[in-house]
Amino acid sequence: MDRYLVFGHPVRHSKSPFIHTLFARQTQQELEYGLAEPAVDEFAQALRTFFDQGGKGCNVTVPFKEQAFTLVDRLSLRAKRAGAVNTIKLTDDGVLLGDNTDGAGLVADLKSHGVTLADSRILLLGAGGAARGALAPLLAELPSELVIANRTHTKAQQLAAEFHDLGPVTAQAYEQLAGPFDLVINSTSASLQGELPPLTPALIHTDIAIYDMMYGASDTAFISWAKQHGARQTMDGLGMLVEQAAEAFTVWRGIRPGTKQVLRELKRNLGVI
Repeated sequence: MDRYLVFGHPVRHSKSPFIHTLFARQTQQELEYGLAEPAVDEFAQALRTFFDQGGKGCNVTVPFKEQAFTLVDRLSLRAKRAGAVNTIKLTDDGVLLGDNTDGAGLVADLKSHGVTLADSRILLLGAGGAARGALAPLLAELPSELVIANRTHTKAQQLAAEFHDLGPVTAQAYEQLAGPFDLVINSTSASLQGELPPLTPALIHTDIAIYDMMYGASDTAFISWAKQHGARQTMDGLGMLVEQAAEAFTVWRGIRPGTKQVLRELKRNLGVI
């Protein structure tokens, strides 16, 4: 039976085995999917061992995405742009292909919620790896403008300059932000600590769409804050998790699984519904 893993540290909390087991059942694919939690300095050896022993593919999560980028034989265009790898496939000719499905998962989830990206004005909070992975797929949807805001403004400027060839992307300091925006995406990890980006409530209006890449059994701090200030459409990153997994499954198996029922099952598993 074909073997797949998710590498991370820590990774015991990962829902990837749950998601991919449901995908396999749905598409009648014979595979098993497990967890691997090597020490931070042992990832490279663990990855090699997995594929030497017949592994077919893997997901890679924190803190190994950038390291995986340097360990594969070939990179997809979206992995090159993201500067990180979250999906690896052993091809038929023995090549380790590194891909990044995070941005595609974000865009797919936004569209599933009916969010219009074309000609929209998007504010992306954060300039780390999550933001980098999202930029190319978001710009491919032809927004009118994509603004990056980050606590360290120079990082936002560098990121905007790097992706400027793909579309209208700029960097603005938090205190200089001026609306209206159609969509605000929080790619920072602030919600993990119950903290908020330094965003003025004046930017929130009833027709804005709010997206937090973090998720939990209840609203994140950012979503709660946005609701308090009048946002009617708010989304967390649980759907993105399922959609990026579906994209990875498609890379591995060549068949696209459905995500709606799997997302419902995941929410039930987490106690969200």
